[in-house]
Amino acid sequence: MQFADEFPDLKIVTPLATQLSWSHFIELLPLITAEKKMYYAQKAVEENWSRNILRYQIERKAFERNEIAKPQIQPLLSSVKNSFKDPYLFDFLSLKDGYLENDLESAIIKEIELFILELGKGFAFIERQKRIILDGKDFYLDLLFYHRKLNRLVAIELKLGEFKATYKGQMELYLKWLDKYEKQEDENPPIGLILCAEKSNEQIELLEMHKDGIVVAEYWTELPSKKQLEEKLHQSLIEARERIESRKALGEWN
Repeated sequence: MQFADEFPDLKIVTPLATQLSWSHFIELLPLITAEKKMYYAQKAVEENWSRNILRYQIERKAFERNEIAKPQIQPLLSSVKNSFKDPYLFDFLSLKDGYLENDLESAIIKEIELFILELGKGFAFIERQKRIILDGKDFYLDLLFYHRKLNRLVAIELKLGEFKATYKGQMELYLKWLDKYEKQEDENPPIGLILCAEKSNEQIELLEMHKDGIVVAEYWTELPSKKQLEEKLHQSLIEARERIESRKALGEWN
């Protein structure tokens, strides 16, 4: 009876029922809104999620993060929609408070399979610390992926603190280099994802980064309340800066 009430449209339910098991629907029924139910149902079909993966995505609030990311994604090509989340959840990395960018990156590489699962089906890992040579100087892109559905390279930069406007220029440079030297003839132009501990929505809006194929998202290492998250990120940044300063001081001492 609850199933009939929650999924009244036979035109939609009939094709879903042929592709999802009853255990999938058991996971969907407790969800509050019809929009949320349909999002997870359609994604489960598109990406062939098992019941466990569906539950994993619900627990990680994939729908909510997709909604946060929409304002940035919508101006991009329609094919990119639903391929990114904001924020990404890295709770599986077991990072300590005050982690550094290198710690985050190393942990991601070590747990690459789970990282790809968090990103979504279709991402293929290509290279870590991708070397880019410009005017005889070496630059290094944190992570490079390829997305099969989008048929394009995805450049990812990890930033310890809040978003800075200079990150846009850096990513634009990487994307243009990838477009010139790495993109295959049948591929779409590369796009970039900047993962920051904190965003600056006003700066991002004014910079209109979506026009250059760049998305900015926050990364979380836990799933606390908004207040807890805000406090934790603030404290983590303070501890990280203190750790960096301590390492610098130790280096100078030695």
